[in-house]
Amino acid sequence: MKFDEEGARSMLKKLTVFIILQWALAAPGLAQGFPSKPMRILVPSPAGSSPDIRARQISTKLSEAFGQPVIVENRPGGAGLIAAREAAKSPPDGHTLLLALINNAIADVLKPDPCCRLNQELLPVSRFTMTPLLVVVNPSLQVKSLVDYIQLAKQRRGAVTYASHGPGSIAQLVGEWIKTETGAEILEVPYKAVNAELTDLVGGQVMTAFPVPQVVASPVKAGKLRALAVLGPDRINVLPDVPTAKEAGLPGMEALAWNGIFVPAGTPRPIIDALHRELVRAYNAPEVKSQVLSTGSYVAADTPEEFAAFIRAENEKWGKVIREAKIKPE
Repeated sequence: MKFDEEGARSMLKKLTVFIILQWALAAPGLAQGFPSKPMRILVPSPAGSSPDIRARQISTKLSEAFGQPVIVENRPGGAGLIAAREAAKSPPDGHTLLLALINNAIADVLKPDPCCRLNQELLPVSRFTMTPLLVVVNPSLQVKSLVDYIQLAKQRRGAVTYASHGPGSIAQLVGEWIKTETGAEILEVPYKAVNAELTDLVGGQVMTAFPVPQVVASPVKAGKLRALAVLGPDRINVLPDVPTAKEAGLPGMEALAWNGIFVPAGTPRPIIDALHRELVRAYNAPEVKSQVLSTGSYVAADTPEEFAAFIRAENEKWGKVIREAKIKPE
């Protein structure tokens, strides 16, 4: 029997069209029955932390939108891997969400775990908040600008210190990035926890830190600390007189703490779309958005595709810093 190649192609096209049509007809139904039970948001930080507060802000909104309880469950530890691992192993049905942090993206570059990588085993739904870090110094360091700071660090090699939170922390990456980009020689002083350095920073035992605005806005306004630059694309309303790094003479230097919602790979797109719709609505609720802005952060509320592209850019940026600074995981 002679093989009819043209007929086979025609049949394959018809079959493909049929499958697409069947999926298009079935897809809305996948989201119609969602959610069918209580939902949960896994948070890789302890109760009372900033990410925990963010998760609780949107959990209430999601519960109202979907008519199901949305429970926040804290899973701190492992640079976000404990929460990410549990989320990735959960059924891909939209009932388990992960509020991933920048720590998760850094871990994917520094020490990737094939169980739970962002953009692979965990799929992005939408970013929530973006928080630019600050370059803050003790006023005893006689510098008024970021350029002055870099020049001083070049002149007094190793005498200017900065606080980090250990290998792979965003504070360490910013400090090492400044070194590799400018040639300034600043000495790392590691602390065991985020913000644990603040007492020493105000006291002058460590000279530099890269905190989020919320934790240092008051001492900066009181003159106990000096903010040299905002490591974001724009100035922030809580410290409007502080220039961006670009304005301060260091273009391209951006470091933002961020968070956003992910779901296990395999979650149907109609469910992701339903989650995205309600998450964006929650992010942009007036009371949520105003509270976010009051802390020096802003709402991103992007699409899954935009969030995925952002993650790739973060991996590339911090991966380059890690390689050039020869940073190793603990």
